[in-house]
Amino acid sequence: MKFTLTATDPLSAARSGVIHTGHGDILTPIFMPVGTVGSVKGVYHRDLRDDIGAQIILGNTYHLYLRPGLDVLREAGGLHAFENWDRPILTDSGGYQVFSLAPIRKLTPDGCEFRSHIDGSRHIFTPENNVDTQRVIGADIMMALDECCPGDADHSYAKKSLDLTKRWLDRFADRFARTSPLYGYDQSFFPIIQGCVYPDLRREAVEHALQFDADGYAIGGLAVGEPTEKMYEMLDFTVPLMPQDRPRYLMGVGTPANILEGIARGVDMFDCVMPTRNGRNAMVFTWNGIMNLRNGKWKDDFSPLDPAGTSFVDKTYTKAYLRHLFIAGEMFAAMVASEHNLAFYLDLVRTAREHIAAGDFATWKDSVVPRLSARI
Repeated sequence: MKFTLTATDPLSAARSGVIHTGHGDILTPIFMPVGTVGSVKGVYHRDLRDDIGAQIILGNTYHLYLRPGLDVLREAGGLHAFENWDRPILTDSGGYQVFSLAPIRKLTPDGCEFRSHIDGSRHIFTPENNVDTQRVIGADIMMALDECCPGDADHSYAKKSLDLTKRWLDRFADRFARTSPLYGYDQSFFPIIQGCVYPDLRREAVEHALQFDADGYAIGGLAVGEPTEKMYEMLDFTVPLMPQDRPRYLMGVGTPANILEGIARGVDMFDCVMPTRNGRNAMVFTWNGIMNLRNGKWKDDFSPLDPAGTSFVDKTYTKAYLRHLFIAGEMFAAMVASEHNLAFYLDLVRTAREHIAAGDFATWKDSVVPRLSARI
């Protein structure tokens, strides 16, 4: 994998570039739709490619390990072949899912023991078998196994958590170096920078991760309970410590405003379940703010869903129609709203790239962020 920087913004740390992978190029900044179990909920792959314009999607190691399981994925030839997706895929390590399973998991120096949320069966992720699992899945970019520290942890807990993540990273990188891809194309791995909300720990995490000279680096442990301003503070501190010539990935973030603020601080890659999860709950993101399509105000609004939208659904369906579908409990409502929201997020980062190239990103960002969070 190779990263080429193409433009920088004179008034912020925003930059644009190209990530070259075995399954094609990714223009950055980029938003990556989340396809947890081998599908982006409610969206055809055809529409992901041709309507939404997704350049890369995610898979989740924890969920794919449990279902369909490694035997099926290996027999299929990896996740690309299994879900018939010919563009890049990134897999997280499953660390965040294990973090969210606190009542049914146990962290040890060896790895993380957990019970399946499906049937209660016992499993363990070690750095070594996590590499092996992601080799079988076959993602272009795999994430190192880490512990996702809660955003409200005290310094003592955050330090112990980071020490565990560092030890796991050492073992993950060693296993990665000793194994090879299974399906005829290269794979990369990104270390994850943890450290909670403590600058000294974030610096320690970066310094440790840099020794591996990885193809890219991720920032984890943000948007997990800390205030938004603290997240921005950590980005302001952490991103300048990271290499200029490698992509930087902010994991699990976030709202449209979060994404633009992250871009302004030098982040290149984003993912979040918000476009699809909120879409399934009638929340629609637009350039003018956020609509709740269950509200009665849309009952007889026969205007297009979003006149400024880039998806075919925006001109095809009206606000009144989509509200009717939500009130009726029709699953098609979730599909339409999810497709719109993902298209909007991809339009958001595409427009950001254009303004970075034009040299006016910072001014443009400041003008649009207040509107993005408004309720309409």
